[in-house]
Amino acid sequence: MKKPSRVLIIGYVWPEPCSSAAGAHMMQLIAQFQSQDWQITFASPAQQGDKRADLSSLGIIEQTIALNCSSFDDWVKELNPDIVLFDRFMMEEQFGWRVAEQCPNAFRILETSDLHCLREVRQLLLKQHLTSDTNTAPYFPLTELYANMATLDITQRELASIYRSDLTLLLSDFEIDLLTSQFSVPESLLCYCPFMLDTPDTSNWPTFDNRENFISMGNFLHAPNWDSVLWLKLKIWPLIREKLPEANLFIYGAYTPQKAFDLHNPKQGFHVLGWAEDAMQVMQQARVCLAPLRFGAGIKGKLADAMLCGTPSVTSSIGAEGMGLSTHNSAETITNAAIKLYTDEKKWEQDQHNGLEILKQRFNKQDVGNALIKQIQNCRDNLEQHRLNNFTGLMLQHHAHKSTQYMARWIEAKNKNQHMTPSQPPPCQGE
Repeated sequence: MKKPSRVLIIGYVWPEPCSSAAGAHMMQLIAQFQSQDWQITFASPAQQGDKRADLSSLGIIEQTIALNCSSFDDWVKELNPDIVLFDRFMMEEQFGWRVAEQCPNAFRILETSDLHCLREVRQLLLKQHLTSDTNTAPYFPLTELYANMATLDITQRELASIYRSDLTLLLSDFEIDLLTSQFSVPESLLCYCPFMLDTPDTSNWPTFDNRENFISMGNFLHAPNWDSVLWLKLKIWPLIREKLPEANLFIYGAYTPQKAFDLHNPKQGFHVLGWAEDAMQVMQQARVCLAPLRFGAGIKGKLADAMLCGTPSVTSSIGAEGMGLSTHNSAETITNAAIKLYTDEKKWEQDQHNGLEILKQRFNKQDVGNALIKQIQNCRDNLEQHRLNNFTGLMLQHHAHKSTQYMARWIEAKNKNQHMTPSQPPPCQGE
């Protein structure tokens, strides 16, 4: 009988599936790996928050690791994983060269969550756009995105990480198109892996008449969500309340800062409530979900949750990217769409049905999961040739990791000198 694969996941953070789409997607990946009877170790240098998933209850080994510390080398060599998944490119930068050095035959996967460089360039372009127009959410073509992305440090770092990895997971087919058509990344290095979701039980969905209010959700540590709330407060919600003076908007999100709570104004029907103990329950009670995102990347967990709850959404081109939803990119068109959806039962039911079809076609757990495992296995079975075909990755592995390696060793040596005492060995840490 074939020996189960040993999987090491190196997390940027410990997964919080109820706080972010990234955390939810990580748990979906873990479930898919466990369905193959793969043995999983999850390691992270991050602090463990109180909202993190209890991985140990799922039979997953948890391990805290240190940045810029050779203790990782001995540990990973002894673990000897068959597959290593880096959660976001920063973890590949920090630990990828160590894995390649200690476990050269391990298959290296990069989980992007979203393209950080795309999110950053869109934020920069939005700031420029807002100097002349605060009423619209700009949406730029691929060629313009590339022209503004190519020279950014974060783009070059993230693309280098993609090339160094054996396979990169991307949630959005738009991002695959961007990488292949503009950056000439080989398709063989990329894997389309969106959310893996079950088909919901529609018998429990409240009807149009049994729902009320608008809802908006999002982790406030994610900058696009804060910008969306501000746009709602300053531009969109006043227009909606002008037409629907009794309407209320309830805003939920993990890690809500005081500046967001300061926007709370019940007289205006604008309620900032912070963390929702049961996000799906409050989503299912709402009639319409508002997600007017003006920058960002990846695909949006809040919109997937809304479809799972039968709650139609109004969003922008950024929000709808990779999800197949209708889009509205100005405060006026978002307002009109929101009012139409809130007051027209026939339109509401049609959008609810469309959401269900999108779940089946794009995010079917079995289809996406099977395709993911198949691509991983095909690459692993032909790993030597797969790497030979990726000469750019071999070159970056040789050169770029040398500089990362020497910097890490310099930081480790520096930390030892700073923390050394006669009786206590130094801790390894980041800088």
